[in-house]
Amino acid sequence: MASGMNLEVRLTRDPEDIAAAQALRYHVFYEEMSAQPTPAMAAAKRDFDEFDADCDHLLVVDHTQPPGRTVVGTYRLLPQAVAERRGGFYSASEYDLSRFLGRFAPIGGLLELGRSCVRAEYRTTGTIQLLWRAIVTYLAEMRITHMFGCASLPGTDPAKLALPLSYLHHHHLAPEDIRVRALPHRHVEMNMMQVDEVSLRRALHQLPPLVKGYLRLGCYVGDGAVVDHQFGTTDVFILLPVGRIAGRYFSHFERGDAMMALV
Repeated sequence: MASGMNLEVRLTRDPEDIAAAQALRYHVFYEEMSAQPTPAMAAAKRDFDEFDADCDHLLVVDHTQPPGRTVVGTYRLLPQAVAERRGGFYSASEYDLSRFLGRFAPIGGLLELGRSCVRAEYRTTGTIQLLWRAIVTYLAEMRITHMFGCASLPGTDPAKLALPLSYLHHHHLAPEDIRVRALPHRHVEMNMMQVDEVSLRRALHQLPPLVKGYLRLGCYVGDGAVVDHQFGTTDVFILLPVGRIAGRYFSHFERGDAMMALV
């Protein structure tokens, strides 16, 4: 547990805490952004799926807020052992993980990240510090070697995202032997521009802060994007070997005094 000002971060599987995280996700994804809820989600005002009950959930809590609004940030964590017991990872609905899992699952230490969001007024360095200090502690305690998951770019027209998608393909594609590929029926080509046509400055400007943060930490991307019409996004697969994270970022996370990588 860590705290900063009025904020606290904790790891939980408590059903009431998970419901609060789902309510925050609903507010951010469906009310603030353009995701389309199912009728059941709209009735409950919560974003939920079959993975929630089995995952660990990181919560950032502001105890000064009224009941029902105290959870202001969240991240969902699905460790390998739990995924294997329940039959797989969430991102397998968009990507063929077989090559990656064949290489690393026998070794252990895999962690899927997802469903990250922070309430608008809390999207500050301090809030992100709390989340990632907790994640770093989790990595060490669970002996995580690889983090992965789907990260989203806004919009469902890949043509409008040709520049950032092409940039990711040309400059951050995972090595062939561990490359994850979008499922055939969902695969959207990312290589839409020649490498010499890609402006690095403009491409980085168009990427969401979270994706840029993962890139700074040393992530790879998979082959192919996936359009997620429910969430109104175009997804890319992020693979982050923990060993690639620069030591200076780990020291920043652990001290909590310079967590700028994901802002």
